[in-house]
Amino acid sequence: MDIAKEVDARGLNCPLPILKAKKALSELHSGELLKVLCTDAGSVRDFQAFAKQTGNALVDQQAVGDEFVHVLRRR
Repeated sequence: MDIAKEVDARGLNCPLPILKAKKALSELHSGELLKVLCTDAGSVRDFQAFAKQTGNALVDQQAVGDEFVHVLRRR
């Protein structure tokens, strides 16, 4: 995957990872990928809802140890 930007939201709780992702997505061009690193387990469903509400595609979600990795494609 060709990640255009990465946001480190580790240690932050809802809604801060979503707000950081929203800001980063606004700086990307349509079709570019954003990777967000989180430690908040609630971020899994938060990013699913965020993608559905905003029209940005949730390309990938993974749990890697104690971290959660979310990849969004800018609409």
